[in-house]
Amino acid sequence: MAESSKTPKKPALRLPCACANLRRADRVVTRYYDAVMRPSGLHATQFTLLQALEAASEITQKQLAELLEIDSTTLTRTLAPLRQRGWLRSQAGTDRRELRLSLTAAGKREYKRALPYWQRAQKGLEQALGKETWDQLMNASVRTASLSELG
Repeated sequence: MAESSKTPKKPALRLPCACANLRRADRVVTRYYDAVMRPSGLHATQFTLLQALEAASEITQKQLAELLEIDSTTLTRTLAPLRQRGWLRSQAGTDRRELRLSLTAAGKREYKRALPYWQRAQKGLEQALGKETWDQLMNASVRTASLSELG
């Protein structure tokens, strides 16, 4: 991609399994975003949480898990460093079992500080794929995520 100084690889082999192709693409994209975002000190997974909480403040942990299609244990583990750094506020909801999440002022500052790194990664991937493929990828990934009733 735009940030890489490696020589271009030949096109990846199209595997017969959609799951294998999607998981492989996920690993490539995550490595790329992590590399571009490394100077921010955040991993792509952590930035995704900051971004989701910035967009949907006062969201329950259950709603956040559903939004990101992530299991509760993984979400709790990924939220822990944000809590430890004071970027995340957790409050009991109307139901005592419900936990409402929002960014603290420090969390909002961290999101804004890391945003240019994410924008650079986003732009680099779009340039590497080309506008048409980028739009198709974005549409197909959202459409695919909408199939959550499959599992």
